[in-house]
Amino acid sequence: MRAAAAFLMIAASLAGCGRVEGVMAPVALEAPPGASRVDMIVATTRSETDVPPSEMFSGERGGALAFADIGVSIPPDANRQIGDVQWPQSLPPDPAREFATLRAERLDRSSAMARLDARAKRVKSREVLVFVHGYNTRFADAVYRFAQIIHDSGTDAIPVLFTWPSRGRTLAYGYDHESASFSRDALERLLADIVADPSVGELSILAHSMGNWVTLEALRQMAIRNHGLPAKIADVMLAAPDVDFDVFQTQLREIGPAASRFVVFVSRNDQALAASRRVWGDKPRLGGVDPADPVYAQDFARDRIVVVDLSNVSSDDPLGHSTFAAAPAVVRAIGSRLSGGQTLSEGAGVGERLGAVTAGAIGVVGSAAGAAVQAPFAPFDSHARDHFGDDLDAIGDSLSYGARAGASLAR
Repeated sequence: MRAAAAFLMIAASLAGCGRVEGVMAPVALEAPPGASRVDMIVATTRSETDVPPSEMFSGERGGALAFADIGVSIPPDANRQIGDVQWPQSLPPDPAREFATLRAERLDRSSAMARLDARAKRVKSREVLVFVHGYNTRFADAVYRFAQIIHDSGTDAIPVLFTWPSRGRTLAYGYDHESASFSRDALERLLADIVADPSVGELSILAHSMGNWVTLEALRQMAIRNHGLPAKIADVMLAAPDVDFDVFQTQLREIGPAASRFVVFVSRNDQALAASRRVWGDKPRLGGVDPADPVYAQDFARDRIVVVDLSNVSSDDPLGHSTFAAAPAVVRAIGSRLSGGQTLSEGAGVGERLGAVTAGAIGVVGSAAGAAVQAPFAPFDSHARDHFGDDLDAIGDSLSYGARAGASLAR
């Protein structure tokens, strides 16, 4: 109860926080000198929304895989901190200092694949990078974060965002987790379509936090269906994976020898994964294990998995969970490796050049116990600040229900 009370105090202190909405509405702006543009194909299992239309897709589950082509303007490097997403302070945004949406066009599947094919033909590397975001991520957040990663990494890989139905709320962890499972078939189909494109040379995947769950499930299904993964799938980068280590082992057994393509980023100082571990029955999360521990080291060695230990990598992230996108050296190292045609599992010194690969904070289940565990981390979660008003009601209901249930069990 003390923990829950602390959570309520923290939530109250954040009640006035918020940010500009509707940033996905395209604006006609003249980009200033030095500004950059990132164009990405978006595939999503989110439901389309017309209220407001500028949001494009909501946090609810859609009936079928939907597509879009989105262009994002990024301010000149001289006016921004590399690794940050400069969210607009008002609309229309200032392109000299803020991210801005230049185009947001809904597409059908055939049109989306045709545009991907055309872009692949224009890029020397012919590589596609699919990004799968984590828990507590709204549609616009996923778009802007991936645009930042692509720009700051300097990669010429063609960006494809796979965004699944996250409500973008701290206490919607359970819904988000089920939505990730709901989306695994769609991600498998997307990967299969990209692999089937003759203009695509290689496909790499970068997954963050809960996004690792849907990624591993999709790859597991693909391997079972096709008796292995396609050769075109090069790097599979698992960043701060919020996946039970034992479950990961079962997934790898089905994926098979392709496990050698995996790079796992871990940190013993990841407080968010430590909280997740407490919620999931004190079972180790893949992203939080000590790779030097013989219990884990022998499994990683057997499966020929490259492990990057980021426990001693400095970061501005107080949770030690969302450093990769904010660390210039990290995203640039990934970009140079991908654009250079060298997989992350090749060569030595990977751990010396790469930092934490994550993009958001993991949360916990929307219950009284979950709220207590989440409380110390909530102030650092940008999405949580926008939705604490709704979440407080859920906490109150959970506390009341928990008390009644406890009394009933006691009798």
